[in-house]
Amino acid sequence: MAPIIHLVRHAQGYHNLSQENQQISDPDLTPLGESQCDELCKRFEAHDKITHLVASPIRRTLHTCLRSFAPVVKSGKKVIALPDAQEISTLPCDIGSEPSKLKEEFGDLVDLHLVREGWNDKSSESKYHPTPAKLEARSRAVRLWLRDLVTNAGEDSQVVLVTHGGILHFLTRDWDGVSLDRGTGWNNTELRSYEFEDPTGQDPNAALKETQPSWRGRRGSAIPLTETEQIQMQQAFQARLAEETRNREKSSSEEAIID
Repeated sequence: MAPIIHLVRHAQGYHNLSQENQQISDPDLTPLGESQCDELCKRFEAHDKITHLVASPIRRTLHTCLRSFAPVVKSGKKVIALPDAQEISTLPCDIGSEPSKLKEEFGDLVDLHLVREGWNDKSSESKYHPTPAKLEARSRAVRLWLRDLVTNAGEDSQVVLVTHGGILHFLTRDWDGVSLDRGTGWNNTELRSYEFEDPTGQDPNAALKETQPSWRGRRGSAIPLTETEQIQMQQAFQARLAEETRNREKSSSEEAIID
């Protein structure tokens, strides 16, 4: 059996409730978000097969992972916090907390050895500034990291990665259903399962493909987008992201001048 990567978007956070709430720094899950985690925990049938839990170090993804996969956590597995899996925008809600704060909040439940000072820097010089090239590069880095993880764990390994709606499209290179207004085509706590396209492990991009049961379960007999359609959707998304980032940076610069 080929290794499986289960990709999950976090549960509802307070930043999902309104545009104004996107100014909240590293927000909590809402009560509905907590219920979404409990529902995912109930309907997911492979807790006993999970070999690794991984999540973006942003708090809502860590809480989603710990609550949605509680049986795996109770079995003794820690959640590995992976900085390259953080969300793409420079909004306060998408900028993570300092490592010391995360350690204080999550203790031994989360493995923070990859989370170093500066992981939450999204300035223009940072690797996490949302340019297309940087987003592609760190998405590729996540896929390579995941491939190394399952290679060392064996053919039966199954990994859960809880991350964010925007970066998920770059990770999967699948833009089907993406909404430019919502910034994603994934629902809160939606889970899709993937395999590596190249089972030999030689693909330099470590490309992922959705498993047939996962695709059929959510799309039935629908035909996937063509390569041209995928490119067009990606370009539209990136143009919207670039415009929003420029406007945000211009606004911040103007506020600094006024101050």
